[in-house]
Amino acid sequence: MQYRIATVIPVYLTLYTICFFGAFLLRFEMVMDRELLQVFYRSLPYVLAVKLAIALVSAEWKRSFRYATLTDLAHIGISTTCAAAILYSINLEFMSNLVGQQIPRSIILIDWVLSIPVLGGVRSSSRIYGEVIRPLFKKADKTRALVYGSAPDSIEILRAFQRADSEYQIVGLVDRNARKQGHIIAGLRIYSGRPGWVELSHSLNVTHILIPASVAGREVRDIINDCADSNIKIQVIPSVGDVVDGVYQLKVRDVTVSDLLRREPNQLDSSQIGKYIAGKRVLVTGAAGSIGSEICRQVLEFQPRSLALLDQSEFGIFQMEQSLQGLYSSNIDVQFIIADVTNTARVQTVMKEFQPELVLHAAAYKHVPLMEDNIPEAIRNNVFGTKNMVDLADEVGVERFILISTDKAVKPTSVMGSTKLVAEKYVSSASAWSKTHFVTVRFGNVLNSAGSVVPTFRRQIEAGGPITVTHPEINRFFMTIPEAVQLVLQAGALGSSGDIHILEMGEPVKIVDLAKDMIKLSGMRYPDDIDIVFTGLRPGEKLYEDLFYDLEEQATKVHDKIFCANCTNPVQLEMERDIKMLAEAMDMPNEEARTVLAKIVDAYVSAGVRDEEPAKAA
Repeated sequence: MQYRIATVIPVYLTLYTICFFGAFLLRFEMVMDRELLQVFYRSLPYVLAVKLAIALVSAEWKRSFRYATLTDLAHIGISTTCAAAILYSINLEFMSNLVGQQIPRSIILIDWVLSIPVLGGVRSSSRIYGEVIRPLFKKADKTRALVYGSAPDSIEILRAFQRADSEYQIVGLVDRNARKQGHIIAGLRIYSGRPGWVELSHSLNVTHILIPASVAGREVRDIINDCADSNIKIQVIPSVGDVVDGVYQLKVRDVTVSDLLRREPNQLDSSQIGKYIAGKRVLVTGAAGSIGSEICRQVLEFQPRSLALLDQSEFGIFQMEQSLQGLYSSNIDVQFIIADVTNTARVQTVMKEFQPELVLHAAAYKHVPLMEDNIPEAIRNNVFGTKNMVDLADEVGVERFILISTDKAVKPTSVMGSTKLVAEKYVSSASAWSKTHFVTVRFGNVLNSAGSVVPTFRRQIEAGGPITVTHPEINRFFMTIPEAVQLVLQAGALGSSGDIHILEMGEPVKIVDLAKDMIKLSGMRYPDDIDIVFTGLRPGEKLYEDLFYDLEEQATKVHDKIFCANCTNPVQLEMERDIKMLAEAMDMPNEEARTVLAKIVDAYVSAGVRDEEPAKAA
């Protein structure tokens, strides 16, 4: 710091002198007689003393030259004005006694006018050199690129690249809004892309378009399709907010399938979520799974008193222990527990020792075709694992219990969906006899979950294809894992005990379109490089998934992306009868267990479908 002061003070004293002398020259039309020179020399030490005192008091020397901002320029204006005001007051009262006569008041005014642009120019010179002049000599070895959009995120990214010594030379912005064409931002022109991306890439000699990570997935897909015939590479740059928060570095990456399905950011009520998480003891089951692990990460952001991660997978818990290191403060007690939710005695011990106030139950078997061949185990895990957690939550006095459910529980044609429907019903029924607040959250597929289509397609592409899709018309609802968990936590704060909350999933996506997008993102073409083969629907699989039963279609919207279903809870005696039948089915052969499960589920489905029509398997 002492070296900075030693450099700044002489520079500023020189500039103050130049401005003060320049004021005399301008005031007296470049003619300085001996008398005026004497006034200048006699008053100069006092002028310098006042200005230097103001600069030192305002810590002017601490402000960076390389990263000067408008705030710094405004600060120069304020400090210069203060100095001028003090000089004016001294001039009226004391200057005659100090130097023999007053400084002409116009000199003080002109000095003030000169000082602001001179000091501001010097203050900005380092940044002008770094962002404007130096890049002019480094263009040859840089990749020419456009930034997509003219929204605040795009502008901030543009400025970040201009400040950084990046491998990219940003030559302009491109925006679909034709009315913005020709406008200039940060010295760069906005292009519309209307003439065509091939023509634009040739005229500007650009090879890349950089898209902010905040751009909606539909727009990203449109850009990729528009640029398919050009040599432009589409890449994604993290938003400045993510960089500031430490989530990402300012580094360009390739477009992923998550970018194609990204939606507008969720508007969460963090204070509402924090009320039931902050300072609480939280238990997450299935904590090593795709959803469970993200729940743990997001719960930690709300500063719980303690967090218990429970899963039957030793390796999964080990991975979570490693991945969470350094992500939470030392005052949060994080426990890693290996246990099976179907083991009543073990889970009871855990619940009594940990005394959770909030339970998020994500543990479940989710693989549809596998569960068709292992029905007793699907019943044991998905139904009785949930029953154990519900009963023990009531026993130890858990305040709030959130069940993670699936759209496959709506008019189910699979064993997995059927068992999750029974789990939904049991959780809802518990609200009638327990003081615990029970909530079920139902949503569709999440991207990149273990065993989902995205990792499967990725492996098939890496192997050279073909990609296997069950049916050309099959579609699914998709959501990114972080978005789903955000809404799960928000839903947990809403409604009454026994409610079923359904997440708004947007438009369903055709699986074949998803496969084609992934081929395109890998730099290959369909069907020239990678083909798609249709294999037929698998056991238990539907062409279309539903999020609502017929009687739930008038669901109340309790949040921008959350609905509360209008449903009736099952009669307690009927629920107990069904649970008893399923307990016996766990010891039956596969097909006999299927019969028992189907009989119970058919009654649930009929109660939720108008005219008691059986569920359509399409």
